[in-house]
Amino acid sequence: MSQTPNNIISPAEPYYVASAGDFFQLMKPRVMSLVIFTGFAGMYLAPNEAPITMSSLLLGAISLFAIAAGAGASGAINQWYDRDIDAVMKRTKDRPIPSGRVQSEEALALGIVISILSVLLLSLSANLLAGGLLAFTIFFYAVIYSVWLKRRTPQNIVIGGAAGALPPMVGWAAVSGAISLESILLFAIIFIWTPPHFWALALVKNDDYKAANIPMMPVVAGVADTKQQIFIYALILAPLGVAPYFIGMSSAIYGAVSAILGLWFLHGAWKLKRSDNLELAMPLFKVSLYYLSLIFLGLILDRALLGGM
Repeated sequence: MSQTPNNIISPAEPYYVASAGDFFQLMKPRVMSLVIFTGFAGMYLAPNEAPITMSSLLLGAISLFAIAAGAGASGAINQWYDRDIDAVMKRTKDRPIPSGRVQSEEALALGIVISILSVLLLSLSANLLAGGLLAFTIFFYAVIYSVWLKRRTPQNIVIGGAAGALPPMVGWAAVSGAISLESILLFAIIFIWTPPHFWALALVKNDDYKAANIPMMPVVAGVADTKQQIFIYALILAPLGVAPYFIGMSSAIYGAVSAILGLWFLHGAWKLKRSDNLELAMPLFKVSLYYLSLIFLGLILDRALLGGM
């Protein structure tokens, strides 16, 4: 009777080797693109009397890369910590960790290493204030929001939104070496914009958040209260978006355009509040993306074409 030799190993399950694209997806490229844009806006709008040279442009590009890398690193740590709930939610189940393309330990190591390198790089290419602000941004998103707030309170997005609002302040500090009223205003616009932006999406993905037991506003307070909160924040945001004109940061043209954009966002929030049709939530989510992009683009173009005067 023949027997299988002991030195013959039975075929094993194929082992998936993560690609560069899988690791890049850990860094939340969509979020990174917004960070790059708002961080660049902060750098471009900051006062800088030094002459523009190839060296200064290179240092600026390195600083912006460091800001983007720091945001990506915090995204990787967030996905490492949220791997259990990501596997439950339809919106996130195909992310690299729950889909099995990247091991959780690899994601954490990537996030920690890039976090350290990005802070060091920004500190060297710009200044210690900018590096410190970036370190705080990473800590706030990866620890304060992801670990402490997200699973404990419906105010997770309200408080945690500070992390997403800091990049223009980091960019401003990288160029000017200071924190000013103008950079605080850029922070405030994104900070107030974040809750209505995410709550509009949360209304659409409410079942996902319920399944994952995440206390998002629609899950805890209900649909009606969430729509009311969205409208209140849009009401605050509309004049806040115009505020750069009133503090002399931009021209009257920006002031008029930002007022129209604010009314557009407010009108969408009002329509959602007054209607029982939740299909209006996703269009408002898209409007919020256009609003923030156009507000910051308007500030950049206003400075480039009119000198912000």
